[in-house]
Amino acid sequence: MFLHLAQALRRYNPAMFRLTRDVRFAVNLSPNDLPQKTPTNTYAGYPSLNGLGHFFSLQITFAGQLDPATKFLQNIKMMDALAREKCIPIAERALREKLNNPTQLLHAMFDALKNPAPGALLDSMKMYLSPFLTVAAVSSELPMTRLSQKFEFSASHRLFNPKFSDEENLKTFGKCSNPHGHGHNYELQVTLRGRPNEKGLLMDIPTFENIVRDAVITRFDHKNLNLDTKEFKELNPTAENIVMVIYKLLRPHIDEKLELQVRLYETPRNFVEYPV
Repeated sequence: MFLHLAQALRRYNPAMFRLTRDVRFAVNLSPNDLPQKTPTNTYAGYPSLNGLGHFFSLQITFAGQLDPATKFLQNIKMMDALAREKCIPIAERALREKLNNPTQLLHAMFDALKNPAPGALLDSMKMYLSPFLTVAAVSSELPMTRLSQKFEFSASHRLFNPKFSDEENLKTFGKCSNPHGHGHNYELQVTLRGRPNEKGLLMDIPTFENIVRDAVITRFDHKNLNLDTKEFKELNPTAENIVMVIYKLLRPHIDEKLELQVRLYETPRNFVEYPV
């Protein structure tokens, strides 16, 4: 185990950095009659959403070495300006021409930002189609794409080992071994990776949502995992075991050509991923 960890650590390059920037902008349903000469609220997005339209949030990551003079990997203001200069016209054209293919749009934006400056390369780009649904491209994985969506369910559980005494369970699991259990609002993120279909998606979104709902959400939502589910009758419902069980429930329903990864947030401060 430690050998594998040491080998993995050797892959890092101490001369290389990654810098990520969120760039937000809107394409309005009607062309803006009063274009903004200067940004008014870049945190909320620039150009601003001026009525109905489409709001974009791009998470752009560059990788490379620092500039010797500035010690920047990339000037953030330059990143903002470049992303808006290159990506907004592409997004506007896709929407005006009704090109309903999110992966094609993502890849067009990715290609436009490939070589922003000497010493810096575009490492990845994630586009939020909603606060809960994203498509992403990673340079080392192209032409494959990632599709991620978030879900939630609420459930209670008790962490304990039946072979332990009450004192041992309390010492090992703390308050989580309360005999009457405790609850969480779990946040579940399911990610697919593979080649997109003709619609620019790895899977039809309603189909994707139905699979997760039927295999996971309906099964666990508002349940006591120890008492109400067969999966945890004899399996301690730690976050690690829950995420593994969810993966095994989903895997048979996902095309074998697609890779699957599950991330489970037990609280905003801790999450588990499987497999890695």
